[in-house]
Amino acid sequence: MPNHPADVHPARATQPAPVRDVPSRRPIKWLALGLRDLIVCPLPGILHGLAVTAFAGVLLAFAHNRFWLLAGAFSGFLLVAPIVATGLYAISRKLEGAQGSHPDAGLADVWAVWRGGQRSLVAFGLLLALAGTGWVVTSASLITLFSPQPIRTPADFINDVVAAPDGWLFEVWVALGAFLAAPIFASSVVSIPLLLDRRITVYAAVLTSWRAVATNPVISAVWALLLAGLTLLGFGTLLIGLIVIVPMLGHASWHAYRDLVDADALPPRLGVSAGSRSFR
Repeated sequence: MPNHPADVHPARATQPAPVRDVPSRRPIKWLALGLRDLIVCPLPGILHGLAVTAFAGVLLAFAHNRFWLLAGAFSGFLLVAPIVATGLYAISRKLEGAQGSHPDAGLADVWAVWRGGQRSLVAFGLLLALAGTGWVVTSASLITLFSPQPIRTPADFINDVVAAPDGWLFEVWVALGAFLAAPIFASSVVSIPLLLDRRITVYAAVLTSWRAVATNPVISAVWALLLAGLTLLGFGTLLIGLIVIVPMLGHASWHAYRDLVDADALPPRLGVSAGSRSFR
């Protein structure tokens, strides 16, 4: 007898998932697990890192003498990075499901995610892209309008914005960026891997993400600083470090989601095991 459609496509959860209060050292563990996943299945991660590095290189070549634009573009990358790493979440999920057996995760899993075009992820990605674009425009406008000199190079930015005698432009730039980034981080830190992993509405996933941050405010702040700091380190290595840092952070973000959210009771996506997982 054929399955009823409801059996094949279970209804999406409309309530937020339970969240956990995790130990203070978990962010370091997430990074270690992210690096492990990259080592076990390197090709998809390295390709993600190369793609991001190539994009950053093109942006740098296009706007190398327009640092007023680059400053906003590079920082805006952090806003859209969670959706860029969606394929890496799928790899980490597959490796997790292997449970010690030989993993067969690979590019096919990444392709399946992007080919599926899950509407909730597409919508979320568009919102993040809009937010990132908004910050780039806001950042460029603020710097070009209020800087005493044209900002063309990093040295100009340091001399005329960071170390400006009146000392207010850089503080306003940072405060405005934090004001925009904080709610976006709180909305996306676990919601995107949750949407990939379970059948849940976007509203419930975002609310889950906010609850996870509210339950773990110090750890969330440390995690945000690690994400920003390591990404900045990748930029500071002439972009070469991004080849490894981007996939490591993507895989690590999956493990952050799995520790912060108890999603086992939610209906899984097709092809995802609903088996329980102990809190590591």
